[in-house]
Amino acid sequence: LNGVAGQMEAKGLSPADVKGLGITNQRETTVAFSKSTGQPFHNAIVWHDVRSSEIVEGIASSNGGPRCIVDKCGLPLASYFSGGKMAWLIQNVPEVKTAIESDDCVFGTIDTWIIFNLTGRKSILTDVTNASRTMLMDLKRLQWDESLCQLFGIPQSSLADIKPSVFNFGSLSEGPFKGVTIGGCLGDQQAACVGQMCFESGQVKNTYGTGCFMLANTGEIPVKSDSGLLTTVCYQLDANKPAVYALEGSVASAGSGVNWLRDKLGAIQNFEETETLSRSVSDCGGVLFVPAFSGLYAPHWCADARGTIVGMTLHTSKAHIVRALLEGIAFQTREVLQAMQEDMGMPVTAMKVDGGMTKNSFVMQFQADILGISVERPANVESTALGSAIAAGLCCGVFNSVEQVASTIQANPVYACQKFEPNMTDQVRTDKVSRWAKAVESSKGWA
Repeated sequence: LNGVAGQMEAKGLSPADVKGLGITNQRETTVAFSKSTGQPFHNAIVWHDVRSSEIVEGIASSNGGPRCIVDKCGLPLASYFSGGKMAWLIQNVPEVKTAIESDDCVFGTIDTWIIFNLTGRKSILTDVTNASRTMLMDLKRLQWDESLCQLFGIPQSSLADIKPSVFNFGSLSEGPFKGVTIGGCLGDQQAACVGQMCFESGQVKNTYGTGCFMLANTGEIPVKSDSGLLTTVCYQLDANKPAVYALEGSVASAGSGVNWLRDKLGAIQNFEETETLSRSVSDCGGVLFVPAFSGLYAPHWCADARGTIVGMTLHTSKAHIVRALLEGIAFQTREVLQAMQEDMGMPVTAMKVDGGMTKNSFVMQFQADILGISVERPANVESTALGSAIAAGLCCGVFNSVEQVASTIQANPVYACQKFEPNMTDQVRTDKVSRWAKAVESSKGWA
């Protein structure tokens, strides 16, 4: 925050100009910390960590399978979500168990820990979007469910209170922004949905970060998925109005796959090089790359899948492999969108995109080609930060409504969109998707 204040002053602004602060965080990542000191009892367990797999599988086998809790919380039993991570901490970290006995333990996603510390250890809160990623919240009541908590052995008293995404979460207790209200809190993918202004049912956004995360606004009624997608809270921007729900599909590896090319394979020096290499060859040379480094998420939910490269010959080059990885990310995104359209019962005609990988125009064009619809990239691709700022603005009176948000921001050329239109023929697309399906099947059953 001191760095932010310094940047503001360099631009002729002052911390006193700040009306409110919004928080957005990596969802599912879980921390257990002391209520009295704010100190964590153990390293945070990140969203793609699978150490809780055995716990989750045990619960599933004793209760009718991994979908036994879907009707209540919208999620299947999976190590991906926070509830299993909390259970692992209880079972494996003695300090956590001791703190629970003395009523000094708080379990939370990272937003809870940040809010607690920024407010001088006064606020123990989370919002509906983060709570909906724990396997512990009743999706309709928007409150912790006692039966779900018991399933994982987690005392409700150790969980943060759930609030709307737009809410006075408390004020900063010190520093250059002391006294500023924390007015918004959203999980990162829901924040991107708000930043992309997906305020109407049927609007879809896809964020390309470490993984890919696609959300479709489904309105005020949660839609149950028959296609392996997640039903989750999209946002609640007014405490006096119902929450808005979303269908979500995730691709486990996107940017992390590019990092693997750089850090483990030494195939590239930086992200920008992937576009140059991809354009240096006319196609992938028959190579297909399924980037299932930590399994396949929606719509497959196959934990034993692993990263797989097929179709290589003696003519395969580094450029072919790099291009195949980028195309693999787009193919997986197509699978998620197809499932989403089936669940919603309506076609999607355009997809909004954001995140660091969207700066690669090759990826965006191939994505439009393989989807057969428009892909819309804003000039400012950091929609997650914008979404948390919008939430804070709604709380602190900068905006009066989502309609004002949309009209104000869309009028700003900084947020103008570039559209990528599909150029691929239907037959070519069909052939490519068919080959991709074979590659996906070959990636399963390795762990």
